[in-house]
Amino acid sequence: MKYIEIERPGGPEVLKIRDAEIPAVGANDVLIQVKAAGVNRPDILQRQGKYPMPEGVTQIPGLEVAGVVVAVGESVTAFRPGDEVCALTDGGGYAEYCAVAASQTLPVPPGLTFIEAAAIPETFFTVWANLFEMGRLSPGESVLIHGGASGIGTTAIMLSRALGMKVFTTVGQDSKAEALSPWATVINYKTQDFAAEIARLTDGEGVDVILDIVGAPYFNQNLSALRRDGRLVIIGFMGGRIVESFDVQALMLKRATVTGSTMRGRTAREKGAIAQALQKHVWPLLAQGKCKPLIYASYPMADIASAHRSLDTGNHLGKVVIEMA
Repeated sequence: MKYIEIERPGGPEVLKIRDAEIPAVGANDVLIQVKAAGVNRPDILQRQGKYPMPEGVTQIPGLEVAGVVVAVGESVTAFRPGDEVCALTDGGGYAEYCAVAASQTLPVPPGLTFIEAAAIPETFFTVWANLFEMGRLSPGESVLIHGGASGIGTTAIMLSRALGMKVFTTVGQDSKAEALSPWATVINYKTQDFAAEIARLTDGEGVDVILDIVGAPYFNQNLSALRRDGRLVIIGFMGGRIVESFDVQALMLKRATVTGSTMRGRTAREKGAIAQALQKHVWPLLAQGKCKPLIYASYPMADIASAHRSLDTGNHLGKVVIEMA
C-alpha cells in the first residue's frame, strides 16, 4: 500500500508518499480500504514534532478514516467484508489501508459520502465526550464554542443546535461569522470582547458551558462568561498552557467546574463507549440530514501538502479531507 510519512519535523513539505506492507489485522480489528481520511489539528502538531505518537503505535498520521471493510479479526462479529464504515483510528489513517479496533468503527450514516463520513470520527468523538458527557450540556442550555470555524467548532455548533441548545461562538473573520450565522450567534473576537458580548447577550447571566481550544489566554475571560454553576471544558491550548494570573475566588463565586481531556489518552474501552453513544444519539440525526460535517476542501493523497497548508493558514471553515481512491 501507499502511505504518507512525516519525513522529519517541519512544514507541509515534509509529508512524503511511501510504500509499505498492508497492516496485519488483530483479533479485535477490522481492516479498512481507506477511501478518505480527515485532516485534524493533532496531525499538524505531529508533523511539527510537537505531538508524537505514543510508543508502540504506528507513526503514520491520520486519526479518522472512511472506507470499505476488506477483512475482520477472528473475534469481530459486528462487521464483515464489504461494509462501508468510518472509524476513529489510533493513527495510520493517511494510508490506503488501515487496521482499526472494531469498537471504534461505525457504519457510514445513510446518505453521506465517504468524504463526509471521513470528517466525522475525530471531531464527533471529541465533541460528544467533552461537551455532552464531561460538560453535561443539556437541551435548553446555552453554550459558547471557541474556534467556531474549526473542525471541532463547526461540529460542536451543528450538534448543539441539532440537540436543542442556544449556541454562541467566536471566530476571527467577518466572512466566517456570516457563514456560521444560520446556526449560532457569532462574536468576532478580534473586534469584540467575547466575555462582554456574552454578558450583553445573556442579560449578564452568562452561558452554561464553554468549549475552549485556546487555553491560557482565555481562562479568566471564560470564567467571567460562565453562568453560576457553569462548566468550562478545555480541549486545546493553541494560545498557551500556563495561566499567569488566576483569582481562585472567581471560580468559587461562580461555583464553576473546570475540566478537560484529550482523545489520544483514552483507552480502547472508553473510545468504544463513546462510539456506542454516538450511534445511539447522533447517528439518527445524521441519517435525517442534521449536523452533517461542513467540508471546506478535499485533496487527493498526492496533494497532502496542500491539505495541511489549508489548516496552517487558518482560513478554513469546517473540515479538510484527503481522498485515497
